[in-house]
Amino acid sequence: MMDAITKTLLEQTAGLHEIPQGAYNIRQDGKLLSRNCNEQIQIVSKQDKDGIDIIISPNTHNQSVHIPVIITQGGLNDLVYNDFYIGENCDVLIVAGCGIHNDTNQNSRHDGIHTFHIGKNAKVKYVEKHLGIGQNTGEKNLNPTTRIEMETNSCFTMETVQLGGVNYADRKTTASLQANATLVINEKILTTNQQKATTDFTVELLGDNAKVEVTSRSVAKDNSYQAFNSNIIGKAQCFGHVECDGILADHAVINSTPQISAQNVNATLVHEAAIGKISADQLIKLMTLGLTQAEAEQQIINGFLS
Repeated sequence: MMDAITKTLLEQTAGLHEIPQGAYNIRQDGKLLSRNCNEQIQIVSKQDKDGIDIIISPNTHNQSVHIPVIITQGGLNDLVYNDFYIGENCDVLIVAGCGIHNDTNQNSRHDGIHTFHIGKNAKVKYVEKHLGIGQNTGEKNLNPTTRIEMETNSCFTMETVQLGGVNYADRKTTASLQANATLVINEKILTTNQQKATTDFTVELLGDNAKVEVTSRSVAKDNSYQAFNSNIIGKAQCFGHVECDGILADHAVINSTPQISAQNVNATLVHEAAIGKISADQLIKLMTLGLTQAEAEQQIINGFLS
């Protein structure tokens, strides 16, 4: 049986209103809460450290895996290593995410180290959402590390969202792409108050016709701070595109450092960055429809991060 806090966190971070069908592994306060496997997807606890191996058989289609993490205690530091082995010719959805409810004066933290081994011709969609809630002074800190190894003709789409309430986040993603592999990353981050969030992407395009597209959208309000760093390295005939857009409000700070390194004459790499405040024209248009300035600003932010 799950309490109301656990249910709320699972719903907001993993879209779960109840225990899901199919394969899943739900972790709460550093321990296994519930697990289920099937013929195509096996989930096995690691023997040498805290974490799991998720093994998806070749030719698995129309299957999903949910692996949310929930923390409901103050003073807990949770570290987990999850390795995904996706077989050839798969087409699967993986839903992760972490929610922290901390109503104490002690800090809570979750570090998730996820490594993806993606087989030839496999297609994976990975969704990861982070949320912190709680009224007391204890921090809610989340530090996800994602490592992606892509074989030929594979496709990996990663949607990562920081919904709010996270005091500190250090997000690191590295990837290596073989020939004809495609990586698509969409990141959305909201920070308020004194919160800090840093993002680091490093992607190596190793094979011909490898392709990566990184899009980051962020909103920083109050006295919060964000830093976005990316490095796309083209070592073959390949294409890479990085786009970073930010909305800045109050006394917040956003630093964006997109870097590209072309190491092959046939590499095509592009980066873009734009940071600014909400347009006065947008505010006026919405306020003429009857919204207050605060309501108009929130509508614009919601649309930007949707």
